[in-house]
Amino acid sequence: QVQLVESGGGLVQTGGSLRLSCTASRRTSTIYAMGWFRQAPGKEREFVATIKWSAGGTYYASSVKGRFTISRDNAKNTVYLQMNSLKPEDTAVYYCAASRGIATISKYDYDDWGQGTQVTVSS
Repeated sequence: QVQLVESGGGLVQTGGSLRLSCTASRRTSTIYAMGWFRQAPGKEREFVATIKWSAGGTYYASSVKGRFTISRDNAKNTVYLQMNSLKPEDTAVYYCAASRGIATISKYDYDDWGQGTQVTVSS
């Protein structure tokens, strides 16, 4: 099992920026892709972005494309989510997740999850 620890959440005003980090440990050689998801109160967990661990290919939800950037530092076993031009509707708990077999938008295809970090965007 891959252990994931997120950091970097917080409170920011509309239009501001935050960078989330997620560091993986234990069995990191099994990671095929890393994803970011988010869950707002009363809503289902939704896909934000994913990156292939070795090749680096990325894919974004349409709601964040052009504003968020996912990247990784393999040497540090860390994936990042740079979030710019934040909006109140971006407010949610953000989770990172590791997939051992596929880079996908479906939360059901991810095997391991972090504990989440709160992002709050004030209007």
